[in-house]
Amino acid sequence: AMLRLRLLTWDVKDTLLRLRQPVGQSYAAEARAQGLQVQPEALGRSFREVYGAQSRHFPNYGHGQGLSSRQWWLDVIKQSFRLSGVQDEAALTKLAEKLYRDYCSSHNWEMLPGAAETLSRCRQLGFRMGVVSNFDNRLEVILSQCNLRHHFEFVLTSEAAGFAKPDGRIFEQALRLGGARPEQAAHIGDDYSRDYRAARAAGMHSFLLRAAGQGDGPEVPPEHVLPTLSHLLARIEK
Repeated sequence: AMLRLRLLTWDVKDTLLRLRQPVGQSYAAEARAQGLQVQPEALGRSFREVYGAQSRHFPNYGHGQGLSSRQWWLDVIKQSFRLSGVQDEAALTKLAEKLYRDYCSSHNWEMLPGAAETLSRCRQLGFRMGVVSNFDNRLEVILSQCNLRHHFEFVLTSEAAGFAKPDGRIFEQALRLGGARPEQAAHIGDDYSRDYRAARAAGMHSFLLRAAGQGDGPEVPPEHVLPTLSHLLARIEK
């Protein structure tokens, strides 16, 4: 069954790039640099709790609720430290602004195995490429810093789109930007519902990056599963 694909869309976090270390460790290191002792594990737990609550109350970085994504993140960072026992408001503001900037730089991100080679090969094969990511507007800078931006014709974040995956409207925007019909496009991502199932619901093909041993999760036809990114080429070679 030849997939007559013209467009490939890509998730970023945990598909192409991942954090070099857990958030709690990065946050604790920055606090130490400012003379504050905070336990990384406690910070990690606080962050997960705060991020979850903020995402429920202000979905998609507060889009349409009067929040900028920058303010959304500054609030998350400050509240994570408050929950971990830091009360000094001046210190919290300084920490939040520094960490918000730090996550734009490549020193917090690393490429997943096979990412650079797979993207280069896909471009050589003539596919149009774009990003579809539940991310804020820092993503362009992150991709540039990590030397990936040049692979993509467009970078569509949920903040810019106004819709977050699994909402099909973000995929519809991507198809318009990529000049492809759904059946000519495939999405690659690591999340079953937001990437794999949502792209298929929009009429696209999709592939689920799922490392060996990550078998817990819904059944996916084996030909749609990528144990590593390098497995993609065999699935889509024209």
